[in-house]
Amino acid sequence: MTDDSSTSADAPEPKPHTPAPKPDKPASQPPRRELLPLPGLAAISLYLLVLTGVLILGVAGQHYPPLFLLFAASFLAASAGLILLLRWAWAAALAAVFLLACYNLWIFSIQHDPPAVVQGLLNLVFFLYLIRTEVRAKLR
Repeated sequence: MTDDSSTSADAPEPKPHTPAPKPDKPASQPPRRELLPLPGLAAISLYLLVLTGVLILGVAGQHYPPLFLLFAASFLAASAGLILLLRWAWAAALAAVFLLACYNLWIFSIQHDPPAVVQGLLNLVFFLYLIRTEVRAKLR
């Protein structure tokens, strides 16, 4: 019978396994972004798209003057810019929802129309979401 304790003491300790260094990524690729970092911005963008469609149909049906197509174009641009997290689109959407909130709440105060207060409060919620610091910090 041999004593293995004397031979194992003479053998060097095995080194812990260290992973091989990974090659650096090429510098030509931009850093990867999240697919949808702020889902509230997507909801506001869809809301602005719906308003764009309503305005276009209203002008086509001659319920609104053709000048309202300028509002539709600005809502469409703000909607696309919000998806891309652009700061100018944030400012345009902020102005749009604030002015729509004021207009709808004013309509409610004059005509006592319940849908106007619902839309006014929805716009107010969107306004309060857009002014959060977390939202402003993610914009470019």
